[in-house]
Amino acid sequence: MLSLVEFILVGLVLTNLVLLGTSRIGLCIRMVAFQGVGLAFLPLLGHGDLALSSVAVSAATALLKGWAFPWLLFRSLESAHVRAEVEPYVGYSSSLLFGVAALAVSVWLGGRMPLPGPGVPLLLTPVAFFTILVGLFGIVTRRKAVSQVVAYLVLENGIFAFGAVALRKAQFLVEMGILLDVFVAVFVMGIAIFRINREFDHIDADRLASLKE
Repeated sequence: MLSLVEFILVGLVLTNLVLLGTSRIGLCIRMVAFQGVGLAFLPLLGHGDLALSSVAVSAATALLKGWAFPWLLFRSLESAHVRAEVEPYVGYSSSLLFGVAALAVSVWLGGRMPLPGPGVPLLLTPVAFFTILVGLFGIVTRRKAVSQVVAYLVLENGIFAFGAVALRKAQFLVEMGILLDVFVAVFVMGIAIFRINREFDHIDADRLASLKE
């Protein structure tokens, strides 16, 4: 079980690096969907049982993160006629350098923090912290609204990964609450992107911020 959890965590790191280094928004959405499918197994693998609550969390995670969120984002992408991120605030080479530095800092911090419980893999804290940093970085440095929604999902994936393995009490309530919040947020942001694209010729967040009455 532990080796499978570590395999999923390594996959999370690799997909985060792909997200930092690609300009194709469609590929970013696919990477987030891939993360969601992997994260869906963590509630089962992290606890080593097939309790009803763990199965429910895994099923909801696979449905929402692996299918519903990506489908909604692809619909928004098609309505906005966007294929790639154009001139982000931080270039992709610099973003990858940030990713390497953030991963090193996350490993350094994770090695100095106590494990949240017995049987928790050593990679959990560094990978979760790294994923959160990547999500925050994407929210701040990407221009397109769709890219910022993807970054928000990456941020939540980091929180979910930590909670799915480390939290053993009230796991069902905590993680279903997170999934519900994310579903509402992504649904609202998808509608907002669609409405913005109908009214304007772009979805650049910096240009929208310059609007004046």
